[in-house]
Amino acid sequence: MSTAPNKKPKSRARLRTRGILILLAAALATSGLLRLGPATAAFAEDLSELLAGTSADQSDDVPAPKPQDVAVVLAALQEREAVLEERENKLSQRLDALNLAEERVSSKLQELTKAEETLAATMAIAKTAAADDLSRLTTLYENMKPKQAIPLFEAMEPEFAAGFIAQMKPAIAAQIMAGMDPQTSYAISVVLAGRNAAAPTQ
Repeated sequence: MSTAPNKKPKSRARLRTRGILILLAAALATSGLLRLGPATAAFAEDLSELLAGTSADQSDDVPAPKPQDVAVVLAALQEREAVLEERENKLSQRLDALNLAEERVSSKLQELTKAEETLAATMAIAKTAAADDLSRLTTLYENMKPKQAIPLFEAMEPEFAAGFIAQMKPAIAAQIMAGMDPQTSYAISVVLAGRNAAAPTQ
């Protein structure tokens, strides 16, 4: 007989707890949906009304939650919202830093590309100048008499002399090669043969 009076307070406590939980769920759902954008505002309002109606239906025989309980729930929600805002701010700062780093890398790449283009142009000019100088010297040696040119070619390294011989007219080159020391002429011939062997045949 003593257990009957205890059932009603327990059931009221459970219903009261359920009512608080429903209000908490409604507040969380509404806050989350509102953060998604204006398109979900109407749905959030309908959900709040539905949950509020459900809470009212279930709490007809139960007293409303105490103000301090609601204050605790609101404080928890505000704290969670502050944490989310802090995370969003940190993510926004990281995104700004990444964008700035990307801009710097892109600028450096453009500078490197321009430097490469300038270097390539300079090397092309140098190659052209070297080819022009070689052509002028070859013409100069061709216009010299063989007796004057032979001592100069004998003083050159075989690889260096072969570069001029290869550019000269065959008749003039033959006269110079014939007038040089046989060993020097042979060394130049070996260099020329090696270059021709390395050249592609097709």
